[in-house]
Amino acid sequence: MTDRNLAIVKIVSCVLVGIALIISGVEFYNHRNFKEPVVVGSGVTEVKKLGDYFAPLKGTINDTNIYIIDSGVPGGTAMLIGRSHPEEPATNLAAKIFVENAKLTKGRLIVVITANQSASRVTRPGDAYPMYYTIETPWGESKFRMGDRWSNPLDSWPDPEAYVHYPSGQLLAYMDIRNFNRTWPGRENGMITEQTNYAFMNLIREENVDIFIDLHEAELEYPVISTIVAHQKAADIAGLASMILTSTEFRIGMEFSPPSLHGLSHREVGDHSYAISLLFETPEPFLDRVRGITDEALLLTGKDEFVMTAGKFGLLYEKIDENGWPIDVRVGRHCSSTLMVIELWGDFNPGKEVVIEGVPRYDEVVSNGTGYYFHDPSKARTQDIYYE
Repeated sequence: MTDRNLAIVKIVSCVLVGIALIISGVEFYNHRNFKEPVVVGSGVTEVKKLGDYFAPLKGTINDTNIYIIDSGVPGGTAMLIGRSHPEEPATNLAAKIFVENAKLTKGRLIVVITANQSASRVTRPGDAYPMYYTIETPWGESKFRMGDRWSNPLDSWPDPEAYVHYPSGQLLAYMDIRNFNRTWPGRENGMITEQTNYAFMNLIREENVDIFIDLHEAELEYPVISTIVAHQKAADIAGLASMILTSTEFRIGMEFSPPSLHGLSHREVGDHSYAISLLFETPEPFLDRVRGITDEALLLTGKDEFVMTAGKFGLLYEKIDENGWPIDVRVGRHCSSTLMVIELWGDFNPGKEVVIEGVPRYDEVVSNGTGYYFHDPSKARTQDIYYE
């Protein structure tokens, strides 16, 4: 090859690389700035920002919406958060159902659809995650961002050589300084994920939250699956909820929060506030390491022949068959688990009830579909639309 031809090859290669960088850059920008509309239901009485509870977060990527549903009748205060890990879509979809449909006749409910906005605006490098997924509704498709487990490095850099959890001093994986469910109770002068947890702890204390629920999904290879994980202050309620749900709607276990495992919501919220804290896990085959193609179909249907094969060899902690674990099943489980635990809270604490109406239970979500409960933004008043 002559020098001239070599130069042409280099130029063409550089142009092609440049075009690829521009295309990918546009896609990353669009994903990071994609807005998901939320049509607040008539029960929502106020929408605040997380920065209202910790000023340094105001205007940052993690200054997320805080939806407050207040009955006006004295009672307890419950709090529900989704998207602690934005690669777990049943969490934000269930939280959105509560925001758009819940009405209270007693007490207050605080809902956060996206606890970690930063992590919802990046997908998993090297794992070929889809950037978006869509949910069918009666009025068309509703589009959502797919996210990652960790906050975007654009918002939190560099990672330390080792992450020392505050205040326990426990050593965790270096990237867990960007893991929203490893940085509770947060740190005022920490990295953005720690500051986000710190702000949430301020919210929990200032709003006198009685019961805190953190929604999650997990791979079937993970032993803590189809489970309510409970701080010791919530053990009675979690145990009874497990028994009632298993006998009436679906099988779900109960696990105690390990006292020596720090950074997780079910441990730190209960330790550092008056609230009882619980975490729910539903099965999400999309997260299993033995899975096949990581695409939107797997994310929404939960069907995968490789995961099924792993189950036949006894490598899983939850059953899976040809029906998979569809998104409607996972969302429905979160809806019923939340309603059951909050109802039992009221039974155990007379005068502090939180009475919720208008939210579907498991069978209804499975029958009608998740999207059935989402409102059409094109028919909503401008003042009723917020964005995640």
